Amino acid sequence: MSRRLTKRYLLPADDYVCQLSEETQAIAAEQLRETESSRSQALASLRSWIEQNPKFMKFSVPMAQEAIERYILLRQSWGIAFNQLDYKLPVMMELIDLGYIFVSPFKDKGGRRVVIYRPGVFDPYKYTNQDMCRVMGICYETLMEDEETQVRGLVHYADGGGVSFPHLTLFTPKEAVRIVKNGERTIPMRHKEIYGVNVHSTIKFALDFGMGLISEKIRKRVKLYTSPDEVEIDKKLLPQEYGGEMPMKQMIELWKEELAAKRDTLLMNDKMAVRLELYSEAAREGAISALRSGANTCASADAVGDAMRGLTGNFRKLEVD
Repeated sequence: MSRRLTKRYLLPADDYVCQLSEETQAIAAEQLRETESSRSQALASLRSWIEQNPKFMKFSVPMAQEAIERYILLRQSWGIAFNQLDYKLPVMMELIDLGYIFVSPFKDKGGRRVVIYRPGVFDPYKYTNQDMCRVMGICYETLMEDEETQVRGLVHYADGGGVSFPHLTLFTPKEAVRIVKNGERTIPMRHKEIYGVNVHSTIKFALDFGMGLISEKIRKRVKLYTSPDEVEIDKKLLPQEYGGEMPMKQMIELWKEELAAKRDTLLMNDKMAVRLELYSEAAREGAISALRSGANTCASADAVGDAMRGLTGNFRKLEVD
């Protein structure tokens, strides 16, 4: 086993200072039960837990206990798709310039960012499912570095034009299930509104399959339309090509500036790692049920898991919605 996989690199804790506006802190208190006091206690508990947990070899951003294990394990197990999230990679630049996924520079009335997807421009014969996962990971990881977005959540706008059956063959049914479930349960993002347009009837069965995998809470936030003109969203948030004012190309260039600002942070996240041998095969493959508290360790590590959970007592449950 390499030194990278055996040595623990625990960096000194940063002195965290909340950068949220008073309005956003009020939203955090109301919707997430997060106050200055609870936040400080949670950070102290998590840092203590990480320092004493033998599963972790490296870490960067503290997260709630179960979520942080799921999240880092997902990144490490599917490293070819979730590591090296570098927007400067040639294929990533191609997909970003095509407008496969980018974020509007404007915020809606709720102070939320709008993620725009155009899966139809993704050539399933030229690019791979790993390319798709990586470019989306770059987008999500960049957004998650913003505290305002962590609290206020995201709006999603997807144009299904050009999507056909070959796109559906990029992932096996098992992979699709794992991706959808981990997308909701493992990646700590708040999906507040989801709009879909131009969904062709030939792929409706795939959409129905995907809708059946997500929670009812998220399912109620999905709205589908046959035409972009029908979407109940402020058009100024969208590119000119979808009824907005700013050309898509300009939006993409502004998004690349944001990606550049967070590039070093995203690449540093590759230093996070867990000891894979302490997880079951199902957990390493991304099975959500195998990563729940009490079920995420191999038999020899159960006692360790119990001891680590005991460090923080009744630590509040993290809920991402």
